[in-house]
Amino acid sequence: MKGLYCRAGVSDAEPKFVIQETNLPEVLGSHQVRVQVKACGLSQLDLKLLSDVGIQRDLIPVGREVAGVVLQVGPKVTFFQPEDEVAGILPLDSPCSGLCEVIDIEEHYLARVIPVYKSSSDLLSEVLEETGGLGVDLVIDSGVRLHEAEEDDKEKKLFPHKHDIISVLGVGGHWVTSQHDLQLDPPDCRLLYLKSASVSFLNPEVWTASSAQQGRYLHILKDIVEKMSAGVLRPQAEEAVPLYEATVAMETVQRHQKKKAVVQL
Repeated sequence: MKGLYCRAGVSDAEPKFVIQETNLPEVLGSHQVRVQVKACGLSQLDLKLLSDVGIQRDLIPVGREVAGVVLQVGPKVTFFQPEDEVAGILPLDSPCSGLCEVIDIEEHYLARVIPVYKSSSDLLSEVLEETGGLGVDLVIDSGVRLHEAEEDDKEKKLFPHKHDIISVLGVGGHWVTSQHDLQLDPPDCRLLYLKSASVSFLNPEVWTASSAQQGRYLHILKDIVEKMSAGVLRPQAEEAVPLYEATVAMETVQRHQKKKAVVQL
């Protein structure tokens, strides 16, 4: 199979991006997960940082933000199963390019995506199962259902109910909502009080001005994947490019620090 790599230039020469043949080891590590990549995000390579941390290779793997489906798990992996939908970030020293058909990644770099888009009724049980009944620290939504009568609305039906969101919060949890007309009933407020939880509002127009939550990306990755697909959290709208255009796209990303690209496999 093929992967995207960077051949660092000598002195001030611009790095070159090439598609190279690569192979995976036959034996999967005890804590590794084999993932079929469905999409990979391209971000600018910080070659100086890689050099500072002692990562020096002729070919540097490109593409660290990946999403896909689990194909196989190592013998000591208990959190994931084949056919799970996952998303994750490859570490700096990963030998794999994220822009491969299949990659091997340590399980603690992955998060399982909870498919609430199929049925919001399973949200509570799914989250409590994933967290051992403790609930989550943070929830960011792209809209909620305020009343059961909204079940007839096809778009609203995909949103979780406000009571379910409050129920999945752990003690001291935080709910960030983009529902501008949110109304909470006394039982919902009571449940928030018992959990010592809090609610705040997200205005997408001022998201980039807020840095308070940016460092918690990995902790809310399962939620962010769906919010990005809904268009709530995205730095810049981009069309997915095919694999054969990946080298050109990566050269553009490398020249423009704030620019990113998504490659569809």
